[in-house]
Order: sequence, then C-alpha cells, then structure tokens
Amino acid sequence: MFTIEHDFDATVITLVDEGTDRTAPLQEDVILTAFEDCVTVDQYDPRRDEGVKITLSMAQLRDLAAALDLPEGVYRLKRAR
Repeated sequence: MFTIEHDFDATVITLVDEGTDRTAPLQEDVILTAFEDCVTVDQYDPRRDEGVKITLSMAQLRDLAAALDLPEGVYRLKRAR
C-alpha cells in the first residue's frame, strides 16, 4: 500500500509494508520526498531508534530507475539532447 501527497514544494510518497508472507517481519514505512533537485528516502531504524535519510540527485534517481531493468554490468546513461 502507498500514499501520495502533494505539498507546496514537494511530492511525498509513503510506502507501507503490508507483508505477503506471514513468517517474514514487516519493515518500517519508507517515505520518499521528491523535490525539484533531489529525492530523499527516509525510514525509521528500530535498532538505532532513529530515522535514517539518504538523498539522491535527479541523475542518481534516473540511474536507479534504469538499473532496475538491466542485467548485471557497468553502465553510463547518455543524456537526451
């Protein structure tokens, strides 16, 4: 399950782990916040009892999206002109 909210300066997507395997523990919610120049990914870490945040540039986000559909290897995306 996920939610999408549009704020003034960002779009916020929250991913909720509903679990499909009753034996696997559920993961904490993941919150993606898309700004004009970057995307942040936040998740609570219960072992450290604090939130963890990573920031991806838009170029890193494009690379990640492309990588999800490619086989193992090393790649460099060409920019569209």
